[in-house]
Amino acid sequence: MQRFFTITQLTHEFDITTRTLRFYEAQGLVSPQRRGRQRLYTPGDRTRIKLILRGKRLGFSLNEIKELVEMYASSPGEAGQLNLLLEKIDTRREELLEKQRDIELTLLELDEVEEGARVRIAELRGKVREESG
Repeated sequence: MQRFFTITQLTHEFDITTRTLRFYEAQGLVSPQRRGRQRLYTPGDRTRIKLILRGKRLGFSLNEIKELVEMYASSPGEAGQLNLLLEKIDTRREELLEKQRDIELTLLELDEVEEGARVRIAELRGKVREESG
C-alpha cells in the first residue's frame, strides 16, 4: 500500500477540488503532513476523505461526520461509532421520509390545481366558441 498521497492524487481519485481538501484540513477532518509546501496525506487521511464524502452523500452535516470519524480513534471506539452511526441513520431516514411525505402532498396539490386550471381553460374555450358561433 502507498505510504503517502499527494493532494493531486486524492482530488483526482475522489473528483473533488484542492479547495475542498484544504477546507477539510481547516475543519480538522484530515491532517496531512507537510514537506515544504507539499501536503502529504496518509492512508488514514484517504480513508477519512472517503468517509467524509460518503457521509455527505447520505446527507450528514460536516459536524456529524467529524463526530463519527473522531469517535473511531477514541473511547468508546468502533462500537460507539457504529451505535452513533445507527442513531444518525435513523434520524436521517425519518427526515427523508418526512420530506418524501411533504413532496407527495405537494404533488397531489399540484395535480388538483392543474386539473382545476385545465377544466377552467376548457370552460373558457367553450364560451369563446359560443360567443363566436
